[in-house]
Amino acid sequence: MIQLKNAHQIAIMKDAGKITGEALALGGELVRPGVTTAYIDSMIRRHIEKCGAKPSFLGYGGFPASACISINEQVIHGIPSENVVLKEGDIVKIDVGAYYKGFHGDSANTFRCGKVSELADRLIEATKECFMRGIEQIESGKRIGDIGSAIEKSVISNGFSVVRRYVGHGVGKDLHESPEVPNYGTPGRGARLVPGMVIAIEPMVCTGSGDVFEKEDGWTVITDDGGLSAHYEHTVAMTDNGIILLTQI
Repeated sequence: MIQLKNAHQIAIMKDAGKITGEALALGGELVRPGVTTAYIDSMIRRHIEKCGAKPSFLGYGGFPASACISINEQVIHGIPSENVVLKEGDIVKIDVGAYYKGFHGDSANTFRCGKVSELADRLIEATKECFMRGIEQIESGKRIGDIGSAIEKSVISNGFSVVRRYVGHGVGKDLHESPEVPNYGTPGRGARLVPGMVIAIEPMVCTGSGDVFEKEDGWTVITDDGGLSAHYEHTVAMTDNGIILLTQI
């Protein structure tokens, strides 16, 4: 069941989103050669807790860290580690959530570690672009399928592919709520978009086939063919006056 939010709840979610966005930006600023992913995670956790919030991901389903940090062919759910040291040319996906006053924020971005390849650069830009094409579809009378269709068309036009196994989702009192928000779809199909909906739109885009698998650690998702992957996400509220990117700072 889709949980619609009222104006007061969306205002709280904007606060949760601000903390989330700030933590994500901080993580991105720390991406540079020689830095461990564990250090980035610790700084993200410190910021979230300093703001009076809790890291949404810490302990979620047993996840052992406050942020998912995934490098190169890792798509999502990478576990931060003292043994993972960033190097020049890496592309680093950081996914962050903050729980504040009963509501979650959820946001992700892909950061360049120093100078990256031309292919990696195009992939990162295409992933952000397809997110933008998706949110353009958020208006009364449209459906979830319109969002996914616009995302996938944009991805394909740039010569890349979407991950179909993992999708966006509703956000609210729970980190993952209905509806699912795939990065593909058929226009005019799926749940109808109405004011009060709050969803995380999060395209995951690959240079290869888009097929993925989960590693033996039970979390880290990587591309089947070893191709690069990028990730971009905001928590988005639909209101009578348009959309609000709650996690944008």
